[in-house]
Amino acid sequence: MSSHPGSRAEHALALAVEAGRELGLRADRPRVLHDVFSVLVHLAPEPVVVRVPALAVGTAAELRERQQRELAVTGWLADTGFPVVGPSPLVPREPVGAGGTSLTFWEYVTEIEPLRDLLQGDPGTLTDRFTEQTGWTAELHAALAHYPGELPVLSPLVPAIGLALAELRSEPQALTPADLDRADREYTVLEALVAEFPARFPQARLQSLHGDSPAYNLLRTADGHRFADFEDVTVGPVEWDLTFTGPRAIEVYERASGTRVDRTLLDLMEGARLLQGLSALTVVPKVPELGPMLAPLIDQWRARKPLELHHRKSS
Repeated sequence: MSSHPGSRAEHALALAVEAGRELGLRADRPRVLHDVFSVLVHLAPEPVVVRVPALAVGTAAELRERQQRELAVTGWLADTGFPVVGPSPLVPREPVGAGGTSLTFWEYVTEIEPLRDLLQGDPGTLTDRFTEQTGWTAELHAALAHYPGELPVLSPLVPAIGLALAELRSEPQALTPADLDRADREYTVLEALVAEFPARFPQARLQSLHGDSPAYNLLRTADGHRFADFEDVTVGPVEWDLTFTGPRAIEVYERASGTRVDRTLLDLMEGARLLQGLSALTVVPKVPELGPMLAPLIDQWRARKPLELHHRKSS
């Protein structure tokens, strides 16, 4: 797939249309809705959106496994009546192979008050919105706590970050040798955390999670809000889903959920989230414009105290 954004989107659109028509869907007026790490294609006039992984990391088998987990979790949530953008009911709930990758098919919903409009406006309005949506995350966690399927523990961290760091050793992008050494040490910390989580944080709530900041992955529609983009669905502490939402949002979440957020664990998860952000540097050769966007994140990671673990006894 070409690295040029235009050709990438065109190729994704062609794949989506071909796969959709093979499944019996009309695609008379297809249009690209979004094009970053994935390309979203609306197969108009059908109420179906196809997600084409434009910049997937890992093998085709690993991608398919992640997609199948996402379809299973969102399908289960939709079946219970929880507000999510669910799998399209017009096709089977499974990834569809096409062009050397695999695609997933989703409900089409009409978004109102899109986030991109707020990004250009008053920062206070944006903060208020994320604070409210963090409160809604408590509802999502309450629902996901009952998910009956099996999921890996903190899979967006281990082994995903380790694979990315290995790739960055040969193409470090903006990272120095010292940066890479530190990142490797921090990844070792995360490996230990995942392997020994109950011993390290015995009071933590380990449960099924959205996996990728649900307060930021939510659509507002005329019928209410819907959570979306469960590509990183995993098991972990709720603090992983609450990273970088801010103190006021955390307080709102605590009131809504009736439970306390562990600030020490939240801080550790925020360090892990920054290290995960470095993984996106592996995509820069294909999407050069992403490099400048990641520069502030790299600076934030460098300025932060390196990740470390301490044993904590249960009270």
